[in-house]
Amino acid sequence: MKKGNETKPRIGLFGRRNVGKSTMVNWLTGQQIAIVSDTAGTTTDPVRKSMEIGGIGPVVLIDTAGIDDEGELGQMRVQKSMAALAEVDLALLLYTEGCYGEPEEMVERWCTEHGTALLKVRTKSAPLDKEELIQRIKEALPESAYHGQSLLGDILHQGDTVVLVTPIDSSAPEGRMILPQVQVLRDLMDIHAQAFFCQPEELPSTLAALKEPPALVVTDSQAFKQVASVVPEEVPLTSFSVVLARQKGLFKEYLEGTRKIADLKDGDRVLLLESCTHNVTCEDIGRVKLPAALCKATGKELQCEVIGGQSPLPSDLNRYALVIQCGGCVITRQQVRARLLPALEAGVPVSNYGLAMAWCNGIFNRAIAIFQNTERK
Repeated sequence: MKKGNETKPRIGLFGRRNVGKSTMVNWLTGQQIAIVSDTAGTTTDPVRKSMEIGGIGPVVLIDTAGIDDEGELGQMRVQKSMAALAEVDLALLLYTEGCYGEPEEMVERWCTEHGTALLKVRTKSAPLDKEELIQRIKEALPESAYHGQSLLGDILHQGDTVVLVTPIDSSAPEGRMILPQVQVLRDLMDIHAQAFFCQPEELPSTLAALKEPPALVVTDSQAFKQVASVVPEEVPLTSFSVVLARQKGLFKEYLEGTRKIADLKDGDRVLLLESCTHNVTCEDIGRVKLPAALCKATGKELQCEVIGGQSPLPSDLNRYALVIQCGGCVITRQQVRARLLPALEAGVPVSNYGLAMAWCNGIFNRAIAIFQNTERK
């Protein structure tokens, strides 16, 4: 069963121009999603469409431009297609009989080097059987892409009490909770733990109303300092962002990178990566609160830059002393890993919003203590 905290697995279609990628997207979904034409190069930018696959659940199909495109504009399209490889859990490599060469081998090499699942599909020969192809997709798609790990299932038990501290300020969405809070709540329901919500100012009365201390308190990272001053030392404390950082992978690298904050010097550049697109306010954690906290905690004048959504990363990442990724609640584990891999390959340490805020507030060790004796792949 797919956990509620996971985003949809991505399945990308790659191949030369006019190999039948767009036709296959329409065929699989049963809808006219992608424009189909005999003119080579009709698809210029990745096109995404959700569909349901029995036994897996909802997935996102990504139709891409031809990997053999030509000319200056064509090469930009090829780069866009190759960039899409970084976000997929499974790459469908479409080819025709007698036409398998450098473009296809380029995709195959990338998948091998990055550990991305690859399924080769020959088109424009014998008619494809939809059920057979879907079965092949189900067998090739990594199970971890749709059978997501529980966020806290290996830490908590049925009946445990958990307090979720959720500040409501100008950066909070109107009339709803932010996605990490929803994901943690759903996970607690799957565990059959008991969840109590409150705002930071209500935390003392919430704790006092409980018959026993909670098994865990999870807070929004921006309220770490205030919450830590209220929660007794013997009660485990962490943040929504830290919980997601552990579930999304690269947790070991995050821990190592966060400790590098102590080594930052005046003038160092820090790159902050935000996966979602949202309205920026004066209380924005990535653009306002975290940069200010880093400068205050280190006592250094730092140059903080933010890249939002899935915008391309700078080519010269080695000019940054640290890269800090948000919780990644709207993207898959594969996307988070692919987003940070260039920085790691460049020797740049990486951290996470929640872990960095915990370090800045002097409670880093406390925020990770509950996860110290656990290990995830």
